[in-house]
Amino acid sequence: MQLPDKEPVLRVPAMVSDSNHNGTMFGGWLMAQVDIAGSIPALRYAKGAVVTAAVNSMNFSAPLFISDLVSLYAEISHIGHSSITVEVDVWVERNSADIQTINVANASLVYVAIDEQGKPRSLPKT
Repeated sequence: MQLPDKEPVLRVPAMVSDSNHNGTMFGGWLMAQVDIAGSIPALRYAKGAVVTAAVNSMNFSAPLFISDLVSLYAEISHIGHSSITVEVDVWVERNSADIQTINVANASLVYVAIDEQGKPRSLPKT
């Protein structure tokens, strides 16, 4: 397998400090990275602040290990009045001597554009 033929919105190495006693990464750590990655296209589209309103799905298909290079790809899949749904795909590259590329997770998140008072606001017309 190869990484998707597009730029990741986020790339981060899996570090020892975020691993469990088995040497795999905590799922919550990956979920945080997914949320950050998903927020980037949402922020750009909304042209202002957004908050995470829902995680529609979060599927883990393979473990992440310490020293994996994690690449997160995020694309908007739906735009509502004030909400933006973003799909995030997570890939890793491991074993620098003989690189393996693996799709380890997928997620769907909903972000809502907010105003200065934290209330939902309409998305800009594009």
